[in-house]
Amino acid sequence: MFRRSDTAATLATALVATATALVLTTSTSAAAATAPGFLSGTDLPPHPSSPWYAGAVTKGLPEFAPFCLEGVLPATGSWHRDFGTEFDTGAVQVSVRSASPSAAAKLVGTLERKVAACAADWLRTTPGGTASWQDYGTLPVEEGAHVYGVHTSIPDSEPGVHLFGIGRDGATVTVVKWGEMGNLSHAPVADFKKTTTKAVNKLNR
Repeated sequence: MFRRSDTAATLATALVATATALVLTTSTSAAAATAPGFLSGTDLPPHPSSPWYAGAVTKGLPEFAPFCLEGVLPATGSWHRDFGTEFDTGAVQVSVRSASPSAAAKLVGTLERKVAACAADWLRTTPGGTASWQDYGTLPVEEGAHVYGVHTSIPDSEPGVHLFGIGRDGATVTVVKWGEMGNLSHAPVADFKKTTTKAVNKLNR
């Protein structure tokens, strides 16, 4: 037979457990609703003739998917920021809070495969075009990052060059896409590697 003190102790324990669960749930929900850390304009490769202008950090995906990444970035848990200059050079960063580190690692693999296949995929749908790509290697930051370059050109038009930095910190993934007119020999790869490292380091700060 339970004494009144036993019942009170049991009730108190249950209330503490419930309160703890609510705090944990609230903390998890708050983390999921908070935007990851993003690059600022000064973190991007310097432009010789213009400052970088940064848009607001905005929940969801950009109106137009970054080149090479159409259809692979999830809307759930996503945030983005657009960057521009006074000339043709622009950039976008998209970051995704995944459900778990394993889900984030899977997303990174999907993004890397999509970028690696981008030049060949673009050529199949662009008669008369030329394209190439370059793997610039991995970076030792958090759970890792990878940098790629893609060049595309069509007759009677300016060629385009794009750099991609894809990385992960825990369950958060980021991809930075930089682009301008030109080819891979003109791309600021060394500076963009620094940009990618900063992007990953800022995710959960």
